[in-house]
Amino acid sequence: MTSTMPVVVRTVADLRARVAGYRAAGERIALVPTMGALHAGHVSLVEAAKAEAARVVVSIFVNPTQFAPTEDFSKYPRTFEADLEKLSEVGAEVVYAPTVDVMYPQGFATSITLTGPAAAGLDDIARPHHFGGVATIVAKLFTQCGPDLAIFGEKDFQQLAVVRRMAVDLDLGVDVRGAPTIREADGLAMSSRNVYLSAEDRAKAPLLHQVMQAAASAIRAGGAIETARIDGAMASGRQAITAAGFSLDYLECRAADDLGAPRSGAPLRLLVAARIGATRLIDNIAV
Repeated sequence: MTSTMPVVVRTVADLRARVAGYRAAGERIALVPTMGALHAGHVSLVEAAKAEAARVVVSIFVNPTQFAPTEDFSKYPRTFEADLEKLSEVGAEVVYAPTVDVMYPQGFATSITLTGPAAAGLDDIARPHHFGGVATIVAKLFTQCGPDLAIFGEKDFQQLAVVRRMAVDLDLGVDVRGAPTIREADGLAMSSRNVYLSAEDRAKAPLLHQVMQAAASAIRAGGAIETARIDGAMASGRQAITAAGFSLDYLECRAADDLGAPRSGAPLRLLVAARIGATRLIDNIAV
């Protein structure tokens, strides 16, 4: 089977014209927002989108507003040609790759204020401006593209919750779906930032997933939700992570729907963020 390179569009007008043609043909459209540096996890999102829609638009844009001044915006990996090759193999029709000037033109002065899942005391503690930047860029992508649905990876679980809440609250008309985290053979969640790990740190990194699995088993062992059992599992997990040399931001058990405190009848999610060497890793699993 011969793969076809996706069409690359760089302006809002060109994107809307392309999407209008699909709409006129009665075709369902999915959007997969990314910052590029694509790996198997991103490919799985496109495959999930292809299963739900006739046409798939993949955005590639490293969004400056979701990076703090101390973070790695300038160093974030950019592999555009390799990304196009990967997308051609899974049948993405369009790559939307705007410049910063297109997304944030001269005089741009609007942002989105968030509470709810964006203020859950997780990634928002270490990165207080992050989700405002995410919400603003995703809202722009939704209104620029006008997809029927959008696919996000569950690895960024708080981000997924934030985007879902925003899409509902602002009546954006986009069905926001989550797709399962793709992992390396040793359990490490795939991430574009994994390239920053030294060989020694890469060997330690799967511990986060192992600790969460053990904690989830301990929480499930008693059947009904018990605060004391959850607290004990979290305390043991935190100790194991710090003992292995990680700098722990958080290990928490939350209600999966709104990231609030665990409650009876609500599915639970374990979420973790920790630094090893110079790299910050995040992960989560269902309980």
